[in-house]
Amino acid sequence: MAEHRIFGLFADFDQAFEVVADIRRYEVPGVTVDDVRIKSPIEHPEIEDVLGERPTDIPKWAFGGGLFGLVFGFFFLAGAQANFTVQPQGGKPVITVPSNLVLAYEMLILFAVLATLVGFIVGARLMRKRGPFYDKAVSLDQIGIVIEKVDDIQREQVRALFAKHRVIDVFEETGT
Repeated sequence: MAEHRIFGLFADFDQAFEVVADIRRYEVPGVTVDDVRIKSPIEHPEIEDVLGERPTDIPKWAFGGGLFGLVFGFFFLAGAQANFTVQPQGGKPVITVPSNLVLAYEMLILFAVLATLVGFIVGARLMRKRGPFYDKAVSLDQIGIVIEKVDDIQREQVRALFAKHRVIDVFEETGT
């Protein structure tokens, strides 16, 4: 059986909201809200009540970047000080930890911010080609619903559900 991705374009947010609510009520067996993505020109916080909280990996990116910045910053600074024409210091340390902690902390912040930015770009899928499920109307005033992982039997049920809620246009992609 082939898997399909179905994209429905709606003029009214209430109709799109009802489609998601019907999927939540298992109107289409086998399709869950985890398979649904909303494309909209504006944010709709009330949709989170139906879709639920979506996981995000941005805190993991920020933590990894901060940890890398702390370790890299300290070793970079210590390595630079240790290799800089070491001369007898008369009891003074070659690598001074208190001043390096401040600079390593600043490197922690820098790399955490950069990793957060990269995590946002990767998580939002901003640097990828637009697939067949992009319509200019979504950036103006219409709402799109993408349903992933739909098999042949569910395909007709999803199309009927879209038609029930006055879909404007339906696009479909068949995968393997």
